[in-house]
Amino acid sequence: MSTVIGTRGEDRHDYTKAESRAIRRRSLLLLGSLIRPMRPLVVLTASVVVVSTALRVLGPSLIAYGINTALPRAVQYADWMPSFAVTIAYIVTGLIGAGLIGWFVVLSARLTQAILMDLRTRIFRHTQRLSLEFHETYTSGRIISRQTSDLESIRELLDGGLNQLVQGALYGVFTLAALFLLDWQSGLVLIAMGIPLTFLMRWFYLESQKGFRESRVVSARLIVQFVETMTGVRAVKAFRKERRNDEEFGEISADYRRVNLRLVKLYGVFDPGLILLANITMAVVLVWGAFRVVDGTLLIGSLLAAVLYVRNFFSPLEEVAMFLNSYQSATAALEKVSGVLEEEPTVPDPGTPVDLWTAQGHIRFQDVEFAYGSGRVILPDFTLDIPAGETIALVGTTGAGKSTLAKLVSRFYDPTRGTVSLDGVDLRDLHPKDLRRAIVMVTQEAYLFSGTVADNIALGKPDATLDEIEAAARAVGADAFIRALPDGYNTDVNKRGGRVSAGQRQLISFARAFLADPAVLILDEATASLDIPSERQIQDALQTLLADRTAIIIAHRLSTVAIADRVLVMEHGRIIEDDAPDALISGTGKFAQLHSAWRQSLV
Repeated sequence: MSTVIGTRGEDRHDYTKAESRAIRRRSLLLLGSLIRPMRPLVVLTASVVVVSTALRVLGPSLIAYGINTALPRAVQYADWMPSFAVTIAYIVTGLIGAGLIGWFVVLSARLTQAILMDLRTRIFRHTQRLSLEFHETYTSGRIISRQTSDLESIRELLDGGLNQLVQGALYGVFTLAALFLLDWQSGLVLIAMGIPLTFLMRWFYLESQKGFRESRVVSARLIVQFVETMTGVRAVKAFRKERRNDEEFGEISADYRRVNLRLVKLYGVFDPGLILLANITMAVVLVWGAFRVVDGTLLIGSLLAAVLYVRNFFSPLEEVAMFLNSYQSATAALEKVSGVLEEEPTVPDPGTPVDLWTAQGHIRFQDVEFAYGSGRVILPDFTLDIPAGETIALVGTTGAGKSTLAKLVSRFYDPTRGTVSLDGVDLRDLHPKDLRRAIVMVTQEAYLFSGTVADNIALGKPDATLDEIEAAARAVGADAFIRALPDGYNTDVNKRGGRVSAGQRQLISFARAFLADPAVLILDEATASLDIPSERQIQDALQTLLADRTAIIIAHRLSTVAIADRVLVMEHGRIIEDDAPDALISGTGKFAQLHSAWRQSLV
């Protein structure tokens, strides 16, 4: 978890100065880590831009030499060699400079794409590595925003904005140096005008920084609102939420427009202010230079060159302003991205993992306490022993802790206190590969990835043959409907004709889990999407498939519980009943009451 300021507070834009410094430092460290491997390319790119900028700055000085020296020699002595020489020098420096600029664009593009590929890969890998707690609290829309609009802002900075800054800043420095060498008095005028220019640039920088940070926040809210609405469109239509969504989206869109208009107004002040300062500076240089030309202390060519240098000095400042535009947007985006990359898994891999090549499936909870974050305790002082090969069923009211128990066994979460072990090995010490091979969880939310039905089943065992895949499908009763699809096992689940129902998706997920052949199989409401005939078919398969493995079944349908060796009735994170199904049904406890109510609901 972030120790400075994490992504959970990313919707804020009212950071304290200390928080802002910490975020900026975090972002710069990320940028530095991205650039460091590209150091040779960075050095080459910098060298090219320095040389090309120096050649571009030579232009006015060559013009001054041509007017002050070469032209008088041609007029007075008919000596055209200096004129030809300065003309050729002007053309050659222009051609070389143009070629170097073209090379610089190519090099900077290579640099940008390499950095973006590295960053995009880092985000994808890191978000996959983060624990389930992160994904249950961080909306998919915000993650999508990190990979799309935020990376696009960073691309604009590196691809265009950074080029503008480097060329603009270098051009300004070289121009000022050349002006001082040509006419130090005009250089002093330019430096004097740099005082109000500095105030203008600083004001624009600070105000645009606030605006672009707020813009990124509102942009992320727009994406989240859109993704959530489209993802939950069934619920939207079922509850007639379209009008309310229109209003909410309209409000966020209005906020986004307001923020962007405020940024436009900043440019409405900055651009005219920049033009005004440039015109005043050129006017002062021109007037002061004219007096010196009249009294013979300054040549006309030098005055013309000085005016050109002043104009050239202010020209790239517009590019610098455009860089500030890209920079502020990219900085805000980089803050969000660095925040995600700073998140640490709450379920870390063990430092010295213990190998468990062949798991038997003995699960034990020893003095376990667990709470989600800083919330209330879900499992207080929980102890449970599940022998290898035993099938237990967890029943109880919503919030009793059944799914939490399953998540702890799968090590989606770690206990706050105590241990959960597999065959005597603490899950926190178990090698991740052995853990995922030994324990498989099937939930109510059966997700199918892009690809064929066979690909989705083989997710449980990537090297499985087609015969093994078909055998797993037959075992859970999925073979018949799969063969009825247009291309059978080769049907693409995302294309026309490959669509499957919720119950069929669940059967595919069953086949996927059974193909994996885990020592421990967890079914968390896994039959909830099946109709009664399909559920009965699954129950027949389960009795065979669960015979030699440990199984934990969580189900509200008590018909699924009948195949269990033991039934655990949970309430408020504690086990209040623990016995065989028949024994509990014949008693007078909580399970007997639930079973009686279920039987009456079938009448």
